[in-house]
Amino acid sequence: MAGTGTDLNRLRELNSLSIVRALRGNPPSTVTELSARTGLSRPSADVMVKALVADGWATVVEPAANSVVGRPARRYQFRADAGHVLGIDVGGHKILAMLADLDGTVVHSTRVAVTPDADPASRLAAMDTVIANCLAETGFSGDDLWAITVGVTGPVDETGRTTLFTPLPGWTSVNPAEHLAARFDAPIRVENDCKLAAVAERWHGVAQDADDIVYLLAGIRTGAGLIIDGTLRRGYGGAAGEIGALRQVRWLGAPAHLQNCPGLPESVAPDDAAAWVFSAARDGDKAAKAAVRRYVRDLAVGAAALVLTLDPHVVVVGGGYSRSADIILEPLERELQRLCLRVPEIRASTLADEGVALGALRLALDEVDARLFTTSLPAPLAPPAG
Repeated sequence: MAGTGTDLNRLRELNSLSIVRALRGNPPSTVTELSARTGLSRPSADVMVKALVADGWATVVEPAANSVVGRPARRYQFRADAGHVLGIDVGGHKILAMLADLDGTVVHSTRVAVTPDADPASRLAAMDTVIANCLAETGFSGDDLWAITVGVTGPVDETGRTTLFTPLPGWTSVNPAEHLAARFDAPIRVENDCKLAAVAERWHGVAQDADDIVYLLAGIRTGAGLIIDGTLRRGYGGAAGEIGALRQVRWLGAPAHLQNCPGLPESVAPDDAAAWVFSAARDGDKAAKAAVRRYVRDLAVGAAALVLTLDPHVVVVGGGYSRSADIILEPLERELQRLCLRVPEIRASTLADEGVALGALRLALDEVDARLFTTSLPAPLAPPAG
């Protein structure tokens, strides 16, 4: 029985989506290659990709000037610059914004320093400044943003607030999504920073080969992000992984072992105490080595609870203290061997302080994928001139 016009239109749309998925993340491709990847006939793939070029989703890549043998096959490439997403890390000491195209390539990043005791108005103003600078320095406007994700400290509920707790002064009263929605039409999502860092490790970090991941934030603050079967776990109220709230886990006081190390010079600021202790421990200082052991012992209690509960493939140690992984990882593994039935691989993050913003980008891209590349494919907005 012949299909209706609506059926045919839907079939064309699904075939276009198949071509887009075959183009994204791949080098420029010929029609023959696209046909093989999608299962479409070569004539159908040819029609679909030409329509995508006309609609602005793909471009033709001209053959190299030195192509002299016959007429080279025309190649096509997904137009990743058709739209952009923004990931923002609103932290205690900094606010970092990263702008990426639809392939996830970071095209620009901007940051400003903030003080840990900054009030909500000051922190929001700093966030607005970072976003404005990021757009101005790239020549984009708010209309060029297709999705925005903001990472904040503390468990995030379904409204985007951190109502349970957060170390950011007054931040429980702030709704970042509502604040940004007054200026941007793009979908806005707010998520916990540890959870975003876990997402970043699986996307661009040291856990790209793993589907079950425990991310440990090791720093002045201790936290965790969980990925199970490749999916970020938020929990019913957004508090999954917040076992540090249980005092018996000993995460709340773990950094104090480093900050109160005997022999720590008075001239060393509290934020720099851990770096001094790790350096002294490398040099063999007995008090520093003992402080590191006590810190790792407390860190391992919560880590072991998560490992025994989830049996992950990988434990990733991130946060500021991960820069001293050479001091932390080996004693942490020994503690886990003592406490756990099976010890997963323990790896140090290599994303420095960009993990939260990168994870925010990934979630923003997921929003675009779900909205545009799953069930429908409207024509993209024209990119800015130049």
